[in-house]
Amino acid sequence: MREQQQSDLPRTAAPRTEGVRFSVLDRSRTREGHDSAEPLRDTVALAQELEALGYHRFWVSEHHGVPGVAGSAPTVLAAAVAGATRTIRVGTGGVMLPNHQPLVVAEQFGVLEALFPGRIDMGLGRSVGFTDGVRRALGRDKHDADDFAEHLTELLGWFRGTSDTGVHARPAEGMRVPPYVLAIGEGARIAAEAGLPMVVGDIRGREKMLAAVDRYRAAFRPSIWSAEPYVVISGTIAVAESKAAARRLLVPEAWSLAYSRTHGTFPPLPSAERVEERAATGAMTEKERGFYESGLRGHIHGTEDEVAADLETLLKESGAQEVLVTTSTYDREGLRESFRRLARIAGLRAPEGA
Repeated sequence: MREQQQSDLPRTAAPRTEGVRFSVLDRSRTREGHDSAEPLRDTVALAQELEALGYHRFWVSEHHGVPGVAGSAPTVLAAAVAGATRTIRVGTGGVMLPNHQPLVVAEQFGVLEALFPGRIDMGLGRSVGFTDGVRRALGRDKHDADDFAEHLTELLGWFRGTSDTGVHARPAEGMRVPPYVLAIGEGARIAAEAGLPMVVGDIRGREKMLAAVDRYRAAFRPSIWSAEPYVVISGTIAVAESKAAARRLLVPEAWSLAYSRTHGTFPPLPSAERVEERAATGAMTEKERGFYESGLRGHIHGTEDEVAADLETLLKESGAQEVLVTTSTYDREGLRESFRRLARIAGLRAPEGA
């Protein structure tokens, strides 16, 4: 049925994506009128569909104390996703290393790799809790992010068995779980010096993103993890039958972002209709409207032809080896159709055994 849904879509000229991988990061966003467990089930179901469409990898995120995000335990959710799929790579985008002891992170990914050999990715970030309250609950401080490079070195050492503590990470030691660094702030430099693949976003800030990619490639040092630079660009991509329909997929996340910047917390996603009604009736404050309209700008969205052209430009400018799509919206069917259309644009094919 899923293959039929994909083949029923109109043909479009594919961008020059040969050799470029397409993957998805799903944040398990909660929605108004739905319970907090449903997004986790939706995440697992989405991974199954994306596997059938031929996407390369599927990542889940880590957020704590956020009403709009159900994904608080990424390695646990990754295990559920990996157990429900057969071929797609599964990982985290990412585990926020300042929130955890490196040994525990190594053990968790070692268990995942032991259960699902050859399919697990270890995406790592340097962010700490979203608010002071969350950071206190985690026993962390915002300055803990400054120790990310040191903790990253320690984490990778557990896989190589180089710790001077006399302790061995079981079953991680001796395993090769591919690490990726989320390039937030100093992340590009850290990824380059460690010789690791880099995930950089978002695509709305094109000049800043391209500058980070250039710095990363210039400073890259080959390592046992990666012989040469590997760039993953991430951001929101929405594809629909019209530009307007694709834009409506962006509306719920844009409003939630605006709300977070004016109220200090990410809420569950509202429907596009409710947000548009709020905008039309003047219920938004001037400050909220400014953040909302800003949140709608710069994303890649439109018809298949429009998105294909924008993707070709982005890939040409960045030279990226992979695109990580981070789209969230209230309309789950609209989201799934967007991914089906994007799979056609990229020329993805279902893998054997999916």
